[in-house]
Amino acid sequence: MPRKCGAMEVHHRLLETYAQFRQAQADLEQATRARRMRPALFRAAGPVNIPVVVHVVWNQAAENIADAQVNSQIDALNRDYAAANADRTNTPACWSGLVSDTTIQFHLAKTDPTGAATSGIVRVQTNKASFGTDDAVKSAATGGSDPWPSDRYLNIWVCNLGGGILGYAQFPGGPPATDGVVILNTAFGTNGTATAPFNLGRTATHEVGHYFNLRHIWGDTEDCSGNDFVDDTPNALLPNYGVPTFPHVSCDNGPNGDMFMNYMDYVDDRAMVMFTAGQVLRMQAALAGPHASLTTSTV
Repeated sequence: MPRKCGAMEVHHRLLETYAQFRQAQADLEQATRARRMRPALFRAAGPVNIPVVVHVVWNQAAENIADAQVNSQIDALNRDYAAANADRTNTPACWSGLVSDTTIQFHLAKTDPTGAATSGIVRVQTNKASFGTDDAVKSAATGGSDPWPSDRYLNIWVCNLGGGILGYAQFPGGPPATDGVVILNTAFGTNGTATAPFNLGRTATHEVGHYFNLRHIWGDTEDCSGNDFVDDTPNALLPNYGVPTFPHVSCDNGPNGDMFMNYMDYVDDRAMVMFTAGQVLRMQAALAGPHASLTTSTV
């Protein structure tokens, strides 16, 4: 099964259905451009600690993944976002200098919205066999789990997703009630039910990238006109799948070709190993803007 992400489907839906979203995205792009023009002025002090609540929404017993699998995903996120993943050395030499620590770290919440102690893991049994990208998993009324306040927690829902989708995320500036990330349970974490080739936690790394306003590396077009709004990622024609051989040239981007080993492409988990400095700048702009309240959350 090739990687398939539903984030852009959700993005386009929100542009049409949530009046504030288009302006919020435009404002964030303006702030990101300002940061890009004067990076020293906006340099972020790290690490930034993000509280996480994981909603495990399950129908069959195997979907009720163990705490150890949840913890393995948090560990994978922290390695990838700190550029501490051992396989970052697989980055081709031409781009090795771009591999960057995002300064973002993730921790399961210790306090729930009422102030009570929590493991940061919520378990909800559902009568729904699978979910799609319509955000039904994010509400108890539609068979899912209600979010914790998205200004204080990064909500991650783990469930059985249909349609071959591994995950999806909401870009910054969307409705607070649906803010967060959804991941297929067999593509979550690095143990338990996590299944190759999506068993290194990189689906969440990819989707959380969208949550922090990263676009797909090829710009979501099929004619070289796409743009991920990042200067240090080469333009690419299409998503890459599986484990490509370097270089893969498209869109006159030779000799080095597509940066398919970037977390925001569609390759298998073992083939994606890095974020660039330009992508980190975009994420930090999101953290300074729509997601700023997460950086001061004490939960």
